[in-house]
Amino acid sequence: MSHSLFLPVSQDDVRSRGWDCLDIIIISGDAYVDHHSFGTAVIGRYLEKHGFKVGVIPQPDWRDPAQFLKLGKPRLFFAVTSGNMDSLVCNRTSANKPRRTDMFSPGGKAGMRPDRSIIVYTSMIKNIAKGVPVVIGGIEASLRRLAHYDYWSNSVRRSILLDSKADILVYGMGEKPVLEIARRLNSGEPDLSGIEGTCIMSKEAPSDAVSLPDFEIVRDDKKAYMKAHKQFVDYFLQRPDYPIFQKYQNRWLVHAPPGPPLTTQEMDEIYALPFKRRPHPMYDSLGGIPAFEAVKFSVTAHRGCFGGCSFCALFFHQGHIIQSRSKESILAELRQYVNDPDFKGTVSDIGGPTANMYGLGCKYHEKGTHCGKSTCLGDSPCPALNRDHSKYMDILASARSIKGISHVFVSSGLRYDIIPESDAYKILTELCTHHISGQLKVAPEHISPNVLRLMNKPGKSKFVQFQNLFSQINKKLKKKQYIIPYFIVSHPGCTEEDMLQLQRFLTGQGFIPDQIQDFLPTPMTTSTCMYYTELDLFTETTIFVPKSVHDRTRQRTILHGYKKSIRHAPDKQKEPAGKRHRSSRKR
Repeated sequence: MSHSLFLPVSQDDVRSRGWDCLDIIIISGDAYVDHHSFGTAVIGRYLEKHGFKVGVIPQPDWRDPAQFLKLGKPRLFFAVTSGNMDSLVCNRTSANKPRRTDMFSPGGKAGMRPDRSIIVYTSMIKNIAKGVPVVIGGIEASLRRLAHYDYWSNSVRRSILLDSKADILVYGMGEKPVLEIARRLNSGEPDLSGIEGTCIMSKEAPSDAVSLPDFEIVRDDKKAYMKAHKQFVDYFLQRPDYPIFQKYQNRWLVHAPPGPPLTTQEMDEIYALPFKRRPHPMYDSLGGIPAFEAVKFSVTAHRGCFGGCSFCALFFHQGHIIQSRSKESILAELRQYVNDPDFKGTVSDIGGPTANMYGLGCKYHEKGTHCGKSTCLGDSPCPALNRDHSKYMDILASARSIKGISHVFVSSGLRYDIIPESDAYKILTELCTHHISGQLKVAPEHISPNVLRLMNKPGKSKFVQFQNLFSQINKKLKKKQYIIPYFIVSHPGCTEEDMLQLQRFLTGQGFIPDQIQDFLPTPMTTSTCMYYTELDLFTETTIFVPKSVHDRTRQRTILHGYKKSIRHAPDKQKEPAGKRHRSSRKR
């Protein structure tokens, strides 16, 4: 396959296209995979479609200035991203130890990106390409756009826009804001203010904006930090047409309002861009890119999630309004898979952040208004929420009828609490019959009422009802499928007694816990706010937060089912009992 089919990654690629220079150069902490699941490819192809010459420098050696100039200097700007994940989440565990692998690097090799990649990359560019604007974006920039608690330094840090000294920050998925920045700079207009979905620094406070507490205040006062978080959540939910700002000494960070959600037509146009749907050939001899293998023959049907889980950052990145592709767009992509010589007939997933939110939404959002509620779900779905699954089920049925497709699976996880009760048996029967490969991922996360309240998750009874219905249908279909429940350990507010409740529940249900994740405080989430402040966001009362290695180890130990009393358990973590079990299958 000719390298020229990909976005340019070398001067030879640039010259082969007859170009003297590039308009925009994307610097990424990820390897270059030309697939719509990878942000660098989406932004690059989107700008390319609109007439801009775009190149990519993936995973440059941040200690070598020459690596950042291998494509020359761009005519308009450098676009800098850490990649599909925050670089610290990618590089370090919840115990702040280096990870052994990196799924977004060749052969899964760790160490290919620096910690705080955006700051490191931008600093280098500012030193060697003075005067060239730098635009930062992606999830690392998006979730660090305001003052935020940083787990790895155990401190409240400034906006990454200040720390990186970039010219403008793009938050969210970013196609439209980046295009507007390119158009303004291309027309010779240096003013980048007022672009929806961006943040800039200003020497003056905007007159038409709402103020968050100053950085110095939220840095030094935990209650002020919580106040700022609650204020920003409310602002983002309402999606107003005015900016919000935060003062940093004698300057102001101006956070422009988010733009309108993408329409179905706009979604279709983005996912129809000429992606090559594979990693760049330069990685073929390096073991490929592991993250690509997980999505190689999957379909992103929609963006956004209205789940509102306290520990999830998607609300602040993709937003809570579902943006769905059309059925025709999805089926067209599937037909392309059939023509791929590597395709063996199995579609691994049709979904999104939550598979069964396709086509769903709030009647208020459809009218461009907001109901005033802080969550669409919580313990039970809001009455204003459209939960009709017929569009999603129709797409699954149509997909499996395409000649050349043998299996269509749903692997991105289901929210069982949004399935309409009246349709639950029918929907789950169809899923079990056709779309579950043997294991169904669900995320109850816990069973303790207090912990679930803090997580903004539904109660235990919803999971039990779903589990019983799943078992009933499996028995009728004479299948041996399994529910794979995910649980979080050491969430803010979770005590040892809460963990013992979960252990007793799992023991009674016959589950062998394996899908267990230690709570990791990532920037901007509500759970991280509670972790840092040790306050219940909803009542503002003090809560227990397991922060020490001792407390976190004991909670994980309980869930792994040590037979000895927790009171006599040693402080040093042991090999978890039942580690030989590779799944959370119900016995």
